[in-house]
Amino acid sequence: MSKEQELIDIELFKKIDLRVGVVRHAERVTGSKKLLRLLIDIGSETRQIIAGLAEWYKPEELVGKKVVVVTNLKPKRFMGYESQGMLLATCNQEKPLLVTIEGDAKPGSKIC
Repeated sequence: MSKEQELIDIELFKKIDLRVGVVRHAERVTGSKKLLRLLIDIGSETRQIIAGLAEWYKPEELVGKKVVVVTNLKPKRFMGYESQGMLLATCNQEKPLLVTIEGDAKPGSKIC
């Protein structure tokens, strides 16, 4: 563990709501080279998430993927669109790799 890394306790971790989401629609954000607009089915609703993945993923590559979504982030606006969550992906690599789910997990399933 690096010195910059701050340890959190289990109670703080439990506050993060991670859910299985299925990408139902993906498109480039007009005027941006980096952003994609995704519609993600999280079981009880469909969320719009704006993700900086356009340099590495074509929209059609993402449709149908089961991804891990942080669902309890405060909404944030990007280029006029409200993002209602965040996808988990690797950092510090040439291409971000999405954290995906295999198998029969249903949209909205809680990750614990």
